[in-house]
Amino acid sequence: MPYTAAMPHELQPLGKAVKRAQYRQHRALDSGLATVGTTLAQWDALRAIGASPGASARALSAATFQSEQAFGTLAGRLVALDLIERRPGAGRRIEHHLTASGERVLAAGHRVADEVLAACFAPLSAADRATLLDLLHRMAGSADT
Repeated sequence: MPYTAAMPHELQPLGKAVKRAQYRQHRALDSGLATVGTTLAQWDALRAIGASPGASARALSAATFQSEQAFGTLAGRLVALDLIERRPGAGRRIEHHLTASGERVLAAGHRVADEVLAACFAPLSAADRATLLDLLHRMAGSADT
């Protein structure tokens, strides 16, 4: 819905509250993930590669909400850390795969994320969390899980 002068201004505080909650969650995740030797951006890339082994940089950049160039730079760091490997695919396609070290960091990151997210969402009941998830999916126009 486009903004009109008659539209209530409570939408701006709502948008800011969503951003504040996301920022708090990301900071907590980054701090927790540092204890297992990774960052949120790195772990998110590992998570995307783990979910789609062999995926292209284009697909992975979309999955991690990054530009292809930014993902390429990140993937280069992950290769240097021996967390992923790039393999030739069909044509000019480069496929991305987790290494054994990458699998271990991903698993450790999942444990951290479970703890951090449990704390972040602790003020909400299970019903509130389900409602929030439904509302966010409707806002995004999808039923992604």
